[in-house]
Amino acid sequence: MIQAFGLTSNSRKDLPPAVDDVSFEARAGSVTALLGASGAGKTTALRLMLELQQGRGLTYFKGRPLHRIAHPSREVGVLLGEVPGHPARTVRGHLRMLCAAAGVPVRRADEVLEVVGLVSLRDERLGTLSCGMDRRLGLACALLPDPHTLVLDAPADGLSARESHWLHGMLRAHATQGGTVLFTTAEPKEAARAADHVITLEQGRLVADQAATEFARTRLRPRVAVRTPHAARLAALLAKEARTAHRSVEVVREGGNRLSVYGSTCADVGETAFRHGVLVHQLADEIGDMGPGAGLFPGEIAEVPQDARAGVTRPDSGELVGNEAVGGVGAAVRRGQVHDNPVSPSGSQLQGERAVPADRRAPSDQTAHRSPDSGSSPAAGSGDTALSPAIVSRAPAPLSPLPPPISVRSAPSPLRPLRYELRRAAGIGTGFLTAAGVLVASAVIAVLLARVGHTPQARLLAAWPRELPLPPAALGAGLLGALAFGDEFRHPALAADRGTVPRRLGLLTAKLAVATVTALVLAFLTVGCDAEMLYLVYGRELTEVPADWLALSVSWFGLVVGCAWSGVLAAGVFRSTTAGLAAVVAVPVLVVPLVQRALDGASVRAAAGLPARLREVFLLQWPFGGERYLVGAVRVIAQPVAGAMALSLTALVCAYLLTTLRSRVR
Repeated sequence: MIQAFGLTSNSRKDLPPAVDDVSFEARAGSVTALLGASGAGKTTALRLMLELQQGRGLTYFKGRPLHRIAHPSREVGVLLGEVPGHPARTVRGHLRMLCAAAGVPVRRADEVLEVVGLVSLRDERLGTLSCGMDRRLGLACALLPDPHTLVLDAPADGLSARESHWLHGMLRAHATQGGTVLFTTAEPKEAARAADHVITLEQGRLVADQAATEFARTRLRPRVAVRTPHAARLAALLAKEARTAHRSVEVVREGGNRLSVYGSTCADVGETAFRHGVLVHQLADEIGDMGPGAGLFPGEIAEVPQDARAGVTRPDSGELVGNEAVGGVGAAVRRGQVHDNPVSPSGSQLQGERAVPADRRAPSDQTAHRSPDSGSSPAAGSGDTALSPAIVSRAPAPLSPLPPPISVRSAPSPLRPLRYELRRAAGIGTGFLTAAGVLVASAVIAVLLARVGHTPQARLLAAWPRELPLPPAALGAGLLGALAFGDEFRHPALAADRGTVPRRLGLLTAKLAVATVTALVLAFLTVGCDAEMLYLVYGRELTEVPADWLALSVSWFGLVVGCAWSGVLAAGVFRSTTAGLAAVVAVPVLVVPLVQRALDGASVRAAAGLPARLREVFLLQWPFGGERYLVGAVRVIAQPVAGAMALSLTALVCAYLLTTLRSRVR
């Protein structure tokens, strides 16, 4: 159950707030629609409920505000716009990554893929999905942790009638199993057809809170649905008689042989057609385009008597053939010429289109034309008029299947962020392409440096010319580290329920661990590839192991790992991949000259004899000559580049901790 109290957004300058004192409830076991025209404040209301936007008011999800829920994604499934995922990631890889983040079994990804009908597209990239498939994936992401509540912002926007019908069937199935569903829409027809309860917003204020049947009766316009082979002639006659009688009658061409007449009755339209000899195949009163051609109200089941099912359906179109209308799940909307769309009393437009009859609770989105035993159509008449369809009771159609609930919640595990980070890093080819580019660039630079000469062997093996601030391996490690957090803010799949990446220390530790392993592997492969290329081109002379290989190795690995850490921390603090890479480059370009200037400046005392004094401080002899490694580490840190890197990492760690504490206090 969702309870919203006094939702009010912060106003800008002299403008009124987008949402002003909105309070409502969305009950469990039902579908609630938040209806309003564009700019009415629907999305702002959802963002206030989800604590994505600053304002006033409270929202309780099953009695608790969202920030009081330990795992929000397990309680509230959210879909705001498109799926926030990396466009190069596969559908299955994206869901498996979210499984690791939510702590649910990885088989859950395959379960929801089967439910939403994306099994055949599980290896497709997110960037190649159509709008309908993207909505399916968004619903799969929301259902992945088996939440009780679904909050969806305009989930049917851009979908065809068939896809919209499938989507609302899924929402209906979730509500029938005891869940709470809240979605926004700008279409009154969609709200009345798909929801049990309709909450109407206008200019940020609540104007109506009604059951769907009451909403359709009081806020949607009645009309007369007409089907005739002489639609243009009858429309002209109706308009002419309305002008003569000074009556307000609006005639909308639905396309083909269909008309919608607003402000008139079946009797008046029938008399006009009879006087002028116009043949009429169908004549029926409907409410707000919600008659037998557009679906049923919640709780109503329609069936046509056996003797009225005399027509033949044409499976490749939504047209009427003979005396029967095509039924089925999500059949196409009429695509005829439409003009002068009427406006409802609530301020929303009623489009001049009419949907084919469809069972709202059908389990799939494939167009299933009704057989003579299960069809639903307007009753066919003879002569000039047609009978209205009969409403009788019938066994409910099967609901859309949902993935089985997760009966056992996994306990918090320190490996969960690590599994997530591994799947995130390995799910796209950016890391592999970057590593390949680094190895090729390093090998080419090493061969060119050896040909020019005058380059020390240590720099030769690292492919580090003096003209470059950093070698390719360090730059590549920094770029991979910056991508580790930068992609989270560009495509925030990890925190789609809250709108930003959570600053958890467990997540930072996992990213630093993966970045460390990646940097070490990259540094080792770089030296190996450079040595192999030098051996192939110039022989064994340039590949001999230096005498001080241990200190050089420590310095080399420390440099590459330090660059990777700088990229991770800077991208996490500044929320940008570019900022992370800039922080890596800034160390040798800006920080190192400052450190050298500070060390070379005039001073009274110098730190001479530091290793000897360290031995005096540590009186106990370390086993296996451990003091030598300590002295070596001190010597490495005392170098300008290493000292600048340590200084930068310390500053970035402190900044990340401060932002973490600040977000928790908020």
